[in-house]
Amino acid sequence: MLTDTAGIHHVTGIVRDAQANVDFYATTLGLRLVKQTVNFNEKFTRHLFYGDETGSPGTALTFFPYPAEEPGRPGTPQIRTASLVIPPEAVDYWTDRLADRGVEVDSPFERFDETVLRISDPDGTELELVTGETSVEPWTDGPVPAERAIRGIHGVTLHSTNPFVTASVLDTLGFDLVAQEGDRVRYRAPGDRATVVDLLDRDGEFGREGAGSIHHVAVRVEDEAQLYEWHDLFRERGYDVSRVKDRHVFHSLYVREPGGILFELATDGPGLTFDVDVETLGESLYLPPWLEEDREMIQSQLRPLDLPAGGENGNGDEESEADERSGADGPN
Repeated sequence: MLTDTAGIHHVTGIVRDAQANVDFYATTLGLRLVKQTVNFNEKFTRHLFYGDETGSPGTALTFFPYPAEEPGRPGTPQIRTASLVIPPEAVDYWTDRLADRGVEVDSPFERFDETVLRISDPDGTELELVTGETSVEPWTDGPVPAERAIRGIHGVTLHSTNPFVTASVLDTLGFDLVAQEGDRVRYRAPGDRATVVDLLDRDGEFGREGAGSIHHVAVRVEDEAQLYEWHDLFRERGYDVSRVKDRHVFHSLYVREPGGILFELATDGPGLTFDVDVETLGESLYLPPWLEEDREMIQSQLRPLDLPAGGENGNGDEESEADERSGADGPN
């Protein structure tokens, strides 16, 4: 029997510059760089993961840097915004911290009884810092005081070409309709973290995927057996669904629902700490066993990174990087 999702597993975006990405998410926002690996479908492209101390489900933001990528254009169908949880008493701290680092911050505003700070990363990815409660413990060794630190993902905002169909998919996954403000309809999963999806019920011009776009949102699935059940359900309904994929740190599948939003369904385990030392997460280039024999060649094609904790990034000296991006059915 299918089990409702407990919420969001991770959110993945497309950017241009890997170093600017690390500087913003690890240094400015104070998230831990928990894994630097490569796109398993395109091994000469980095894949960067940020999150809490272990990158646990519901905290992970991940990015593919493509140096030659054209800027994205906001519109439909897109995942317009990723929001992150901050403590209610941290609004002034984050307003000042971001301004001091040259990040443009909109004035705080209220929405659904939460305070929201709206910002963008260096590539224009739309982000929000949202006050709220979560079970996620802050990372205590980062550059932001633990009592003010980001506590994982709050949710995402979807701008679908067919919000009624997308709403039906959310309902199928286990998200319940809980509130509405204007043309923003809120859905919530029954978990204890990363449970919010806001669906915009409005018209919009078609967007374009590119740098600054959020490529997909992944929701949590108990285990691999459940993935196969979800695969069969979506296939029966005529949705564009991928096969189940082995991502080494989890298993997953992708479904492009009729409203145009790309969802991934991902298992909680084995997790980003699988077969690595938690103390040194993100300090070196991690490769799964099937790519390990190509390490020297892969490292030679990746630009070196200056890491916030001074860890070794395992790169060679070459400055070239792949310019092509894998298809929309799942680049993890």
